[in-house]
Amino acid sequence: MRALVFLAAFALYLPTARFTFVQDDRLIIEHNPTAHSLGMAVRGFGEPYWPPPNQGGLYRPLTILSYAVDWQLGGGRAWLFHIMNAAWGGLAALLVVLLVVPWLGEPAAIGVGLVFALHPVHVEAVAGIVGRADLLAAVGIFGSVLCARRRAWTAATLCAICAMFSKEYGVAAGPLILVDDLLRRGETRRYPPGFYASLALATAAFLLAWARIGSAGAGDVAPALLGAGPAGRLAVALPAVARAAWLLVWPSDLSADYGPQVIPSYSGVSPAALAGLVVVAATLCVAFLARRRQPALTLALVAGAVCYLPTSNLLFPSGVVLAERNLYVTVLIVAVLVGCGVQYAGARWSARTTTLAMAVLCGVLAVRSATRISAWRDNRTFLLTLLAEHPESYHAHASAAAVLAGTHDTADARAEYARADSLFPGDPHEIGAYALFLAELKDSGAVALAARARALRPREENAVRAQFLIAVQRGDRLVAQALADSAGSWYEWSKPWFQGYLR
Repeated sequence: MRALVFLAAFALYLPTARFTFVQDDRLIIEHNPTAHSLGMAVRGFGEPYWPPPNQGGLYRPLTILSYAVDWQLGGGRAWLFHIMNAAWGGLAALLVVLLVVPWLGEPAAIGVGLVFALHPVHVEAVAGIVGRADLLAAVGIFGSVLCARRRAWTAATLCAICAMFSKEYGVAAGPLILVDDLLRRGETRRYPPGFYASLALATAAFLLAWARIGSAGAGDVAPALLGAGPAGRLAVALPAVARAAWLLVWPSDLSADYGPQVIPSYSGVSPAALAGLVVVAATLCVAFLARRRQPALTLALVAGAVCYLPTSNLLFPSGVVLAERNLYVTVLIVAVLVGCGVQYAGARWSARTTTLAMAVLCGVLAVRSATRISAWRDNRTFLLTLLAEHPESYHAHASAAAVLAGTHDTADARAEYARADSLFPGDPHEIGAYALFLAELKDSGAVALAARARALRPREENAVRAQFLIAVQRGDRLVAQALADSAGSWYEWSKPWFQGYLR
């Protein structure tokens, strides 16, 4: 039966083998030489996750190494990346079963694994190749807890290190091992202090490497949070927490973008913020109250909360308001709740009735996931799906504008840029792109847009380029040279572009 969990996850995502590289897959894998060679990937342990000229930073060298392995084995074709994502997702679901079976028993643990494998929120992480980081981190975290239970201290530490070097929230491995140790203290001897010391040392080493190599993009925050103080940040973060909880329970309205309007913008105290506060409080309370009667639920709540926390914006601003891939481990909460329900029903219903109810639930989840997977077929399908499902997404319209501009459909591109700006006028990157588009058309509207973008983010590259073009068009060489010099000091790779206009 345990093999069924792996096979269910793998079979669900097998159709993605026909898909291509989509969105960030192209920048991080397809156009990134470090992800094409094992030697370069090993040297990439000293480089950030996002390749230049991108300034996203981050530090996920093991994820890049896994891409290099796939690239070498598959000749750079996307099918193998997708197959491996399906396999990693299946392994994560299988480890979930092993994680909860001591507390819930075999039938309920199988139910937990199936819900985890088939949950629609996982589609973004598995169908999108760059979701590999979440899959590897989850496998490393779950593996470290399981190895620690077997008192395989070296293996547990190595799994924790692999989780950290796959994605930043892998640092949750140590705290989860401690929580698991406390929850099982009546069953076995406490873990030795030396083991915890090794975990602490490994975590400190990773954090140091991240600070030195991957922190370049850490100062960037989601556009909705620009200029917001703690109260303003919470006014955005708490509604996102409520939306995340709803997606876990009722994943009908999924989206590749949860920016302003997709999650309505709020300021101050709002019903959505209060709902988010209730979710946070309920998570803490249930985790504490369930620690003796349902320790599996406590572990799931702690795992989900700790892994979601870095991008939750509750403690500090991050680069996203909400992304489904960041909920990968958090799905464990609803999966364990279902497992508790199966355990409860098994004591009161017949095995046939319980199995039938579980089959219906898994069927519903599988159908919803299967219909969602097609959105990641290619860039065109991805964008059209986002526009159709969430026309209120400013990011979707800005992306459509960039595509139309690339095909020289200036009229429709102008309309899409204007639509994006009307939906949310606070994203300096999109405003800068709009300004550069108009500057290339010698449209005077570029002046105000570039100034607005740089007021939000003074070093916004597209806005600087737009102001430079305007200066060149006006024959103001001194201003153009000053802008080129500034941009060259901020963005080394941009020098040839500016010099091409100054020759």
